[in-house]
Amino acid sequence: MSCLRWWARWSWPQWRHHPWRHGMAAVAVMLGVALAFAVHLIHESALSEFSAAVRSIQGEPDVELRAVRGGFEESVYETLVHLPGVARASAAIELSAHARDRHGRRMELRLIGLDPLVAPELAPALAVQLADGVDRLALLAPDSLSLNARAREALGVSIGDSVEIQSGLNWRRYTVVGEIAAPGPPLAVADIAAVQWHFGLLGRLNRIDLRLQPGVTWDLVRSKLDLPPDILVHTPEQASQRLSNVSRAYRVNLTVLALVALFTGAFLVFSVMSLSVAQRVPQLALLGVLGLDAGQRLRLVLTEAAVLGGLGSVLGLALGTALAQGALTWLAGDLGGGFFPGVAPRLRWSTPAALVYASLGMAAALIGGWRPARLAQRLAPAEALKGLGPSTRMHAHPLVGLGLLALGALLALLPPVDGLPLMAYLAVAAVLMGGIVCIPTVIRALALAVPTGRWRHPGLLLVLRRAHHQGHAATVAVAGVVASLSLAVALTTMVASFRASVSDWLDAVLPADLYVRTAVSAAAADTAFLEPDFVAAVRRLPGIRQLDTLRVLRLQLDPARPPVALIARPLSEPVPALPLTGALLPPRPGMVSSYVSEAIVALYDMRPGQVLALPLIDGQAPLPTWVRGVWRDYARQHGSVVIDGAEFQRISGDARVNDLALWLEDGASVAEVQAAIRRLAPDPSLIEFAQPHEIRAASLRIFDRSFAVTSWLQTVAIVIGLSGVAASFSAQVLARRKEFGVLRHLGFTRRQVLGIVAGEGLVWSGAGALLGLALGLAVSVILVYVVNPQSFHWTMELQPPWERLLMLAAAMTAAGALTAALSGQAATRHDAVLAVKEDW
Repeated sequence: MSCLRWWARWSWPQWRHHPWRHGMAAVAVMLGVALAFAVHLIHESALSEFSAAVRSIQGEPDVELRAVRGGFEESVYETLVHLPGVARASAAIELSAHARDRHGRRMELRLIGLDPLVAPELAPALAVQLADGVDRLALLAPDSLSLNARAREALGVSIGDSVEIQSGLNWRRYTVVGEIAAPGPPLAVADIAAVQWHFGLLGRLNRIDLRLQPGVTWDLVRSKLDLPPDILVHTPEQASQRLSNVSRAYRVNLTVLALVALFTGAFLVFSVMSLSVAQRVPQLALLGVLGLDAGQRLRLVLTEAAVLGGLGSVLGLALGTALAQGALTWLAGDLGGGFFPGVAPRLRWSTPAALVYASLGMAAALIGGWRPARLAQRLAPAEALKGLGPSTRMHAHPLVGLGLLALGALLALLPPVDGLPLMAYLAVAAVLMGGIVCIPTVIRALALAVPTGRWRHPGLLLVLRRAHHQGHAATVAVAGVVASLSLAVALTTMVASFRASVSDWLDAVLPADLYVRTAVSAAAADTAFLEPDFVAAVRRLPGIRQLDTLRVLRLQLDPARPPVALIARPLSEPVPALPLTGALLPPRPGMVSSYVSEAIVALYDMRPGQVLALPLIDGQAPLPTWVRGVWRDYARQHGSVVIDGAEFQRISGDARVNDLALWLEDGASVAEVQAAIRRLAPDPSLIEFAQPHEIRAASLRIFDRSFAVTSWLQTVAIVIGLSGVAASFSAQVLARRKEFGVLRHLGFTRRQVLGIVAGEGLVWSGAGALLGLALGLAVSVILVYVVNPQSFHWTMELQPPWERLLMLAAAMTAAGALTAALSGQAATRHDAVLAVKEDW
């Protein structure tokens, strides 16, 4: 309390006379806390809502048995029902499908076929509530289904209306007879026999939920059961982990980027507090003579920093809550990543999270105020009052900066921690801190590099001498510039490199003239497909020179991870067909060749030269395949495996396809080919066409939308850095009024004094911009080659956008010089005699 009283008496007048300076520091902390807290609230609200929806669908089983691919024989269910130790078993079929209402509106829908008399005991949220007057036998009717609230709202239907669900190139008509209470994305429930019949799955299941008898463990039950090799055992804990893994890397990276503003805010607090202490050295010395000891001076300055941090943190929590609520209202918690489709979450406030992020804001402010507080602590009061005291500067040896840079390089070489690039983030922090420690050395080197033999102008000499001898002041002034510019350069380079790599990848994977599909998402590939007869008819159409097919399936290789994609496509020549990232091994005789994406290498440690077992035949053991190479797949973060389409059809007997790639003959009309293909389809509206330039444009739009948050965060960091420059130069210029008065007495004109101030701003800002550019490129190397592969399991080539980076550095340099000049104008308005008289 005594520190707060001292702060109120000593610091409040400064806050009252310079509110914008301290206000900018508080705003920097506020923005950092707000952005990080908003990202946390958005994601946790969406994840909680999505998890609740999944739990309501899965119910409360002790164990789930799921098909690795497609389905398994329903005889497994018959065995489990009579197995000792099993209290209840519920069979189900889960499908992702497309539905449309009577107005022709098409949307994605999750369809579950189950036994309506058994399933509600394990999953009460799937219990059907029939409408009044509906016969209870309607639950078992082959053409009836029930919808949850989100599905009814999206389709605009009510009880008694009809809904059509796509099966291949046809529609199956159903009547809505009831409703289910399951929350979350659009969901439909129908009798399992009807789903099996309509979708060609007679005798097949893809999920069985089990509830065990009290005291019975799954290990005991499993010892009495010989499960087929195409079934995986899932536990509720694995389901929760799988949901979290879907977006964990994206969430962590967004949170780290949001804390960029807090990081730069710490440097702004450092600048403000350093200059505040420097301006008030006489007052601190007087307080020291009057009995305020060194420890009390330290606590006094830290209290002021804590007030800044506390104010910024409280405002940041309020702003973050408002941002999260707005994002959930308008963006539905998507975060730009598309991880929770169909979810409309409500804001879930978290008091522990609020305390954590408020503590981070306080910590940032206290870290920024620590060095200024140490300067106040080390002050010799009596000598400072005479103006003869020892320097309060605290120099860091250049070797410290070099050591931090070396530490950053070593940390970048370390592996991820629990699948997250935590060491890489520490490497980025070490590199930035090392570069900031090197600011005085860089400025002195630049000052010595300027030739002054021919131009011995007094103003130029003063600028260069001060740059050489006042490195500590330069650190205070441009630390925020270096931090914000380096992070902006790094993020700009990373995003530009990623975008250029995605653009090159699209050129490689889109070689055809026209693409045809019926499924608007890979999840619905088993219900929206193209029949072999349709494909054969398209192949015979005039104007088509070549036709390639694509089949996409989902494989559940690990219960704790999201499914991977199995892609079957023609691969007679893998090198031009796939964007390979390394050497291609020769095929192994007698084995099917496979090609894994970079995510498979990272997540499953599967590399060329190893054998990857793939469940290609239902009911049989996985087939060993020979991994020949690794390919780059930016479309599937959780991994994909490619095999030759002809081999897949021969082994699995599945001749259905999802996409067609068409090469047209010279002179063939795209519109005529599209019209001919539509005439072959039972429902032409189910066929979608896209040309390579359309797919490319749409993909890049999605990319830009996904990284819009990143661009906004780096803009915030730049604004905070420039605010720090403005605060630092303004305070320094005001503190040097006596010096300017002496120069005026020595014959310098007001314009010459302004030139000196602007020159110092140009030299310091230029040095900060050069250092920030160099550090930003170093950080971008870590982001591109370490953070991105460890987070998303993609590699890319470093492609700095030099024009944008140089323009950014030039703008920061010009802004620093302009800020210094404007601040100098305010200081030189005072009378020179009065300024010097303050020392008499």
